[in-house]
Amino acid sequence: MPTRKELADALRVLAMDAVEKARSGHPGAPMGMADMAEALWNGFLSHNPANPKWSNRDRFVLSNGHASMLLYGLLHLSGYDLSIEDIKNFRQLHSKTPGHPEYGLTPGVEISTGPLGQGFAAAVGMALAERLLAEEFNRPDLEIVDHYTYVFMGDGCMMEGISHEAASLAGALGLGKLIAFWDDNGISIDGKVNDWFADDTPARFKAYGWRVLTDVDGQDGEAVKKAIAKARRDKSKPCLICCRTSIAFGSPGKGGSEKSHGAPLGEDEIKAVRKCLGWSNPPFDIPAPVKAAWDARKKGQAAEKRWLALFDKYSKAWPAPAAAYERRMQGFLPEGWEQSLTAYAEAAQANVQAKAGRIASKELLDHLAPALPELLGGSADLSASVGTRWEGAVNITRTDFKGRYVSYGVREFCMGCMMNGLSLHGGFIPYAGTFLVFADYAKSAIRLAAMMRRRLVWVLTHDSIMVGEDGPTHQPVEQIAMLRSTPGMDVWRPCDAVECSFAWRSALERADGPTSLILSRQNLAIPPRDGKKNADIGRGAYILKDCKGEPEIILIATGYEVHLALAAAEALEKKERRVRLVSMPSAEVFERQVLDYRESVLPHNVRCRVAVEAASGDFWRRYVGLDGTVVGMSSFGESAPGPAAYEYFGFTVAKVLEAVKLACRHCGIKE
Repeated sequence: MPTRKELADALRVLAMDAVEKARSGHPGAPMGMADMAEALWNGFLSHNPANPKWSNRDRFVLSNGHASMLLYGLLHLSGYDLSIEDIKNFRQLHSKTPGHPEYGLTPGVEISTGPLGQGFAAAVGMALAERLLAEEFNRPDLEIVDHYTYVFMGDGCMMEGISHEAASLAGALGLGKLIAFWDDNGISIDGKVNDWFADDTPARFKAYGWRVLTDVDGQDGEAVKKAIAKARRDKSKPCLICCRTSIAFGSPGKGGSEKSHGAPLGEDEIKAVRKCLGWSNPPFDIPAPVKAAWDARKKGQAAEKRWLALFDKYSKAWPAPAAAYERRMQGFLPEGWEQSLTAYAEAAQANVQAKAGRIASKELLDHLAPALPELLGGSADLSASVGTRWEGAVNITRTDFKGRYVSYGVREFCMGCMMNGLSLHGGFIPYAGTFLVFADYAKSAIRLAAMMRRRLVWVLTHDSIMVGEDGPTHQPVEQIAMLRSTPGMDVWRPCDAVECSFAWRSALERADGPTSLILSRQNLAIPPRDGKKNADIGRGAYILKDCKGEPEIILIATGYEVHLALAAAEALEKKERRVRLVSMPSAEVFERQVLDYRESVLPHNVRCRVAVEAASGDFWRRYVGLDGTVVGMSSFGESAPGPAAYEYFGFTVAKVLEAVKLACRHCGIKE
């Protein structure tokens, strides 16, 4: 039987050999954390390599994702569908072993990591999901939700501000089945971290309400194993295991140095490592006894089989909750959930009552929350302002996990990362709100959500310079463009309550990516529409007002500016101009429509086009071209009452008509 050290050494040599073959990568961290990983994966981690999606598996997150070869080595050796050829193909085009772990690409990778600290914050979301599902579905002696979330993190993760946000909230909530491992090797890219990372990290985490196990020898598998066992005995609070390690452990020339952080060790040093470790096998050749000792397939299948037997008993005793659990973990929506949205849209169109986008969204949530138990709401300390707390919503606290609303505190970035983790865990569709301008704080988490194609919803309110007196620090200008430029993100900016209902429906039906709802603070009137126009809202853009015959001028607008464009269209009609007004609440959804529909809304031969949106206008060039014009923002805002700021920056009928004149001139149309 191989020793614990030999099992860990297999991870070390795979990491250094793969990095050497790729001529790039990070060998140091995997070599230093190998003993920690071996102790966890062979001693405690409950998982089934044959079924990476088993719902009750433990979640393992490598927050310091540059150490990806550690994870790939673990997956390969334990029996996941990751071959030695995949390991040899590390960092190559279209390989299953990219430079940083990517969710959806490599079997067993729970989350895309690499932007430091985000994996840790997402792990907090995963641990919260486990706790909430356990509270909702477990019954006495039938605990179908019972697993841990483990996360590895390095000094870089600890330095990033997101670690403070996430650790603070995890401690406040008392997420006792979250166990984090700090790879305390004292090295980052620039060298020894003492001069720029002098925190008393254990004291910091204790202050957050964590249990902290200090001075664990991270190069001693037995010591790590004892620490994990101790951490698991107390489920009242999360636990940080502080592991002292040496980067590139086993490397006599580069171990303990930043030289091993982000570059291959080199052929000579690799020979020295093999000699130091007593490893005689050539690159990518793992001895059969070591392979056999690592193989977790039989143990994993047995674990899942035991759980399936438990779930079978649960299903017989509690058939309705069992069916609900399976549906939610598979990501399916309940039958008939959308009926309340349809009814709301019809009533709003009939009542024609002006209301703010954030108010309409809140009213929609009042209907949606009872119909969708998987909806998990929250806000970054702005619940009343952004309208994310539905009627009857109950806050989640460390003493009560029966609620479905998270008060994230003033932690926008943490909120985004936790939503990613909640979505990845399964069983929930998370949504949360803040002011649109503060999407900047969460940009990196938003980007990863889109990259991982996760279904979650950002409720982003106070959508323009109409925020008013709070001034340019709180008036969004470039944020909508940022969101639209993010691949995989759907952006909806509805012009009224009816469009808002379609935006929510689209966001919840979409299973392959996130959605941002851009909602107004000010009231939005409801323009006249017939049934056909209402149906076409769901296609992202539609003809709100048209002329007889082919239009000579097309106005395109979103949100509050639709009403400005409507007034301009009516003024143009009085001048006997053939004008069409297109409301485009979601360009991304519109672009997914068939060509014939897109052409019917925006015929290519009509070149005289004007887009109107109180935001950065560069995006609209794709629809108006070089001949068209854009009424938008080219500067930051000003502190003033909203209507005064709106008029000052040219959002008036007169300015829209001037833009139309200019577009007509460009297109050779007689004014």
